[in-house]
Amino acid sequence: MIAEPFWRYRLEVEYDGGPFAGWQRQENAPSVQATIEDAALVLAPGEAHCYGAGRTDAGVHALGMTAHLDMQREIDPFKLQGALNGIMRPAPVSVLSAELTDKDFHARFSCTERRYLYRIVCRRAPLALDEGRAWRVTQELDAEAMAEAAKLLEGTHDFTTFRSAHCQSKSPVKSITEIRAQRRGEAIDLHLRAPSFLHNQVRSIAGSLERVGIGRWSVGDFRGALKAKDRTRCGPVAPAHGLYFVEAVYS
Repeated sequence: MIAEPFWRYRLEVEYDGGPFAGWQRQENAPSVQATIEDAALVLAPGEAHCYGAGRTDAGVHALGMTAHLDMQREIDPFKLQGALNGIMRPAPVSVLSAELTDKDFHARFSCTERRYLYRIVCRRAPLALDEGRAWRVTQELDAEAMAEAAKLLEGTHDFTTFRSAHCQSKSPVKSITEIRAQRRGEAIDLHLRAPSFLHNQVRSIAGSLERVGIGRWSVGDFRGALKAKDRTRCGPVAPAHGLYFVEAVYS
């Protein structure tokens, strides 16, 4: 906890996760959290702590990560946004907005829903513009079969199959509000909404849906993997660079 007096700012942050070891500050590797906190310390020496709505892994991107930043100096939010962006340049982190908020607001614990996007591009040719920002699959995928399988995950389930062996959550039971597979030209976008997710849950789901899409698994096979509650029944974990934190929702 930062020492009093301090001011709390709510930030909306966009970033390319490629150069980072994830959101959370690391001892010997760059992180998004450290990039923001170090920039804040230039503006207000002393203490600065930044907490995000989610702790994205290495390589995962964000279109709209909500965070709160505690600083020991009051700064006009508009000026704070510009100053942080100027100091962080050329790191691929952008503060989209900043506003002063109540001290009882917490970016992580006040959040009621998190929304993610996983991008798959189906084509043989390499990605020139989306390299590092989507998973290229060289075979055509059956989006309708993927959508049918994805619907099986809506509601409350034991997601042990789609949970990292290193997940620290006390329970594998989670509730997915919505999951859909949407064809968009040569791309298939997976949209997911839930109050919270397990470690590697979205990437594990995306990798298993790809098995359905290429015909290696039937929808019944996917249902069996879910009901098995067995990590060894999961398909390959999809690469981090196709995953985006889209939005944090607050009541």
